Amino acid sequence: ATDPMVSMHSPFPQLVTPRLTLRQILPQDVDALYAIHSDRDWMQWYGVEPITERYEAIQLAEMFVSWHAAGSGFRWGLERRDDGRLIGTCGLFRWNKSWCNCVIGYEIAPDCSGQGLMLEAVEAILDYGFNDMGLHRVQAETHPDNLASIKLATRLGFRFEGVHREQACWGGQFHDLNCYSLLRNEWRERSAA
Repeated sequence: ATDPMVSMHSPFPQLVTPRLTLRQILPQDVDALYAIHSDRDWMQWYGVEPITERYEAIQLAEMFVSWHAAGSGFRWGLERRDDGRLIGTCGLFRWNKSWCNCVIGYEIAPDCSGQGLMLEAVEAILDYGFNDMGLHRVQAETHPDNLASIKLATRLGFRFEGVHREQACWGGQFHDLNCYSLLRNEWRERSAA
């Protein structure tokens, strides 16, 4: 493992899995981000309004890139290795270095779901988080009706902690979010098994 306190001046960490390259978001990813984030039905549990204009995808890409520059986290673009297509993103953000924790988030293109690609990506970023960022805890917050996200989190070993009442607001209403967490020792036990 490298220095447990990754510097904001470090190069963006590229990760490789059997089917994916996890890399920094690039300007040429805007159209792929727009396609995913403008799909109202698919993004219903993402936590923000779906985007409706291409410039919003540009702003989204810039925000994802800014996390690394600010030292507050990472958002990886998921590039499929067989064809170079950007199929989604995943990230560790709201990084509290003194508390050694952060939040995880992810989304994937609808036609790429159900293939184990996000599981593959999130396993890689959790390894990076616990081994290279020095994290002790990773938190996932999901809408109670987002069954796919809950299934992924629990499969990875995240434990349900409780409900954050009306924590999020989108679609003109407040939403409860389920809180899940994964601790470093739990991840290491799972990885060793």
